[in-house]
Amino acid sequence: MNSCHRTRFVAFLSALLLALVVPFSAIAADDAAAMFKTRCSPCHGADGSGDTPMGKKVAAKALGSPEVQKQTDEQLQKAIESGKGKMPAFSGKISAAQIADLVKFIRGFAGK
Repeated sequence: MNSCHRTRFVAFLSALLLALVVPFSAIAADDAAAMFKTRCSPCHGADGSGDTPMGKKVAAKALGSPEVQKQTDEQLQKAIESGKGKMPAFSGKISAAQIADLVKFIRGFAGK
């Protein structure tokens, strides 16, 4: 295979890979948003502020706060898996991949 064909082949494979990866990333983000809405927003609120009747009752943390955002991904994953304070544990209720997607979603509240 000459270098011109090799370059075209690599470009084709790169485009194919990108076409496959981007939709899966979008699906994961949509799934995380839906999961957040059903599992987390009753306490943390749709905006992550914790400003809901239940959130006030259980003192839910604002997810965009420096206190939450300074935690590592591993710390946030552990809090979701095992629970923290009055927050229930979600281990066994959602998968490790879903928990990782929720952590990414929570990172979206930074600075809000």
